[in-house]
Amino acid sequence: DSESGIADFLVTIKNIERELICPACKELFTHPLILPCQHSICHKCVKEILFFTLEDSFTDLGSESSNQSSPRIRIHSPSLDRIDRVNRSGWKRNSLTPRTTIFPCPGCRHDVDLGERGINGLFRNFTLETIVERYRQAARAATAIMCDVCKPPPQESTKSCMDCSASYCNECFKIHHPWGTVKAQHEYVGPTTNFRPKILMCPEHEMERVNMYCEICRRPVCHLCKLGGSHANHRVTTMSTAYKTLKEKLSKDIEYLISKESQVKGQISELGLLMKETECNGERAKEEASNNFDKLFDVLEERRSAALRAIEASKNLRLERLQTQIEEYQGLLENSGLVGYAQEVLKETDQSCFVQTAKQLHIRIQKATESLKSFRPAAQTSFEDYVIDITKQEEVLGDLSFYSSGLDVPEINEEKSRMYNKALICWEHLVKEDSADTYILEYRKLNREEENATWQEIEACSKSKVISDLENNSSYAFRVRGYKGSICSPWSREVILHTPAAPVFSFLFDDKCGYNSERLMLNPRRTSVESRAGFPLLLGAERIQAGCYTTLDYIIGDTGITKGKHFWAFHVESYSFLVKVGVASNTKLQEWLHNPRDVTSPRYEQDSGHDSGSEDTCFDSSQPFTLITLGMNKFFIPKAPTAPKDSANRILPMPSCIGICLDCDRGKVGFYDADHMKCLYERQVDCSGTMYPAFALMGSAGIHLEEAITAKYLEYRDDM
Repeated sequence: DSESGIADFLVTIKNIERELICPACKELFTHPLILPCQHSICHKCVKEILFFTLEDSFTDLGSESSNQSSPRIRIHSPSLDRIDRVNRSGWKRNSLTPRTTIFPCPGCRHDVDLGERGINGLFRNFTLETIVERYRQAARAATAIMCDVCKPPPQESTKSCMDCSASYCNECFKIHHPWGTVKAQHEYVGPTTNFRPKILMCPEHEMERVNMYCEICRRPVCHLCKLGGSHANHRVTTMSTAYKTLKEKLSKDIEYLISKESQVKGQISELGLLMKETECNGERAKEEASNNFDKLFDVLEERRSAALRAIEASKNLRLERLQTQIEEYQGLLENSGLVGYAQEVLKETDQSCFVQTAKQLHIRIQKATESLKSFRPAAQTSFEDYVIDITKQEEVLGDLSFYSSGLDVPEINEEKSRMYNKALICWEHLVKEDSADTYILEYRKLNREEENATWQEIEACSKSKVISDLENNSSYAFRVRGYKGSICSPWSREVILHTPAAPVFSFLFDDKCGYNSERLMLNPRRTSVESRAGFPLLLGAERIQAGCYTTLDYIIGDTGITKGKHFWAFHVESYSFLVKVGVASNTKLQEWLHNPRDVTSPRYEQDSGHDSGSEDTCFDSSQPFTLITLGMNKFFIPKAPTAPKDSANRILPMPSCIGICLDCDRGKVGFYDADHMKCLYERQVDCSGTMYPAFALMGSAGIHLEEAITAKYLEYRDDM
């Protein structure tokens, strides 16, 4: 039974063996350390990588000796920019401890900051170390672990003491752990060579045990780290709470994966079929490519043969003409050819016969004499007219490459796409502007229950499409492909967009109730408002010495809300100095609009707590309004009574598009990064009255309502 148990354990461990291999040395982990990126690596590998990275930064960058000097580490030579980052990180030559250490993680290929303590600030991964040791023990089950204290020859050990860090046989264990002594209370396990400490100590405060978990850094910390260390302003929880929470999450995730075992097996089978299909398609593509090149070779061979035949014919004709000319000139030599014949004619004594022959001969002699005076070969030796110009053909063949059916793959433009009650999806071509005639846009809802939800498709004749009937507070995946006749491009990269948490609430800025036309300017459509820091503001500033303070200028939406859940979005101009946005009841608005408050008055300082009406100070009771502050490209989270005095943790970069979700039924209002549908801040609000979208501006500022996708937009597109 024990042998079958070991065999089953070996099979289980073999299946997870890839998780037990160090990404640097490609061997089983030895004393693994946890990096800030949550990857593990051997302690020895960390030291070697840091050493060779440092050495490479001071030696010839072209040398590869640093990689060859250690067969254990299998990493690439550090790049120039990585060496530059290591040099800037604070290493000093001949210094063992850098001010801060940049480490190239071989697991994720990213540079991680080890901080001032470097390796000394890293935790050992004891859980992984224990699993590796179990694997090693199972692998060497035939090799027993011997007793550490027996006299030679040692006996096989039966248990190991975690407090003594030693292994014992039965007799030695009884001798060294007698009953009634402190050692009898030691913790013992089966024979092992892996002795890990019973208590996890803090690497920064070596005498303190870790008893809390930092949720920001995702690592255990001690109470000194929280009191005055690097985690002072971080959110922490007790170790028992973190243990329970993480264990529940991990258990649920494991249960979910196990419940999907049949689905995973089906997907594995599908991947196996895809591998076979890929193999067949790859061979078919190779064959097709080979056939196409064979066609090119045939064309080239035909043209080659024709060119060679033409050159050969021209060569033979020229040689024939030159040979004839040579024979003619050889006839001009003495005792040969034409001259020899003329010499024989001169021997004729009969006058009538001589005259009869000499006349024609004299003409021939005269032509030969003229040819001597103006010598010209009967044929040219140059074949320059037969040189083939292949410049254009070389360029075309050089550009010969695979092209996806001749169509450019479209890409969805996330910046131009919008998700509200309806979705406006826009795409573009990065290479060819008009490479497709029509498009097919597919989309599906993403949720955990239906991982393989069916794609729904819709046809488009332009590079944008409006999709209706989307569910609120949901994520959707989109992809698009182009068609030109019967040819289609591959699918674009999938893009995931999120719908708002509630239906879109439509309204315009109210140009009557409380609207200050002297300092605020509305556009004709009442979708945009700007504050004008003009002459009236200067007159007010002139009297500041006398106790006059600048006030906020309020403007509200023209439609109220009494029930339900609603969402709206808007842009705040980047140049805006101060803007407040949120919701307020009709009674509170009447109070504000009839009694404007001085924002620069000490009584109104939002974090002072002096003003009972300050929107940022009262969190214990629900109020009939909530406003948050925006300005100078920052998003200010309201100050809570328990929040630290340091305001840095409450200041976020201002999103390009801001959303507000009001739930009257639950009495809650949330502020969102509308581009990513991420909630930045949420609190209770008293919705017993009629609630209105509220805005306040001071100095130079501008707000633009986000135009929802409506029928007007469709009509506008049709007009285009």
